[in-house]
Amino acid sequence: MRHGGICYLDEVVEARKDTTVVLHALSDDRRILPIDRNGEILEAPPEFMLVVSYNPGYQHLLKGLKPSTRQRFVSLAFGFPDAAREIEIVMTETGVDSSLAKRLVTLANALRSTADHDLEEAPGTRLIVDAAKLIASGCDPQVACRAAIIECLSDETEITRALMQVVLAIFGD
Repeated sequence: MRHGGICYLDEVVEARKDTTVVLHALSDDRRILPIDRNGEILEAPPEFMLVVSYNPGYQHLLKGLKPSTRQRFVSLAFGFPDAAREIEIVMTETGVDSSLAKRLVTLANALRSTADHDLEEAPGTRLIVDAAKLIASGCDPQVACRAAIIECLSDETEITRALMQVVLAIFGD
């Protein structure tokens, strides 16, 4: 901070509330960071930028970002990549062929369409990549999808069973 640059705080909602409050003076027009331990006040140079991220889909009542903090930042919302781009990502990250990547992305999109009803969160590209890596290493596709996707989304037996039906519809060769 003393010399500029970017400070990136990932999943800032996971930080203690007394920590995020310290960000207020840094992220508003004061651009200072008080260090209580030694009484020092650091001033952010013009080259300094504070970037924070969090996934509002993971918020719970106790894990939301306070409005007074959220209002100090410009917000950018990100969705999932379109199917063609996500297929490309899966292929690039794992080396699997387009046919398998397409089936995995089809699975992800099918599960995402149910996420609002049955799941706390939708499967991200990371889970699809993990499943593709397992399959590429020789794991059965159904087993890989269960381990890398389904079990990561829910530990409720009925939901898991329903999600596995989607897997079977796509990988039930």
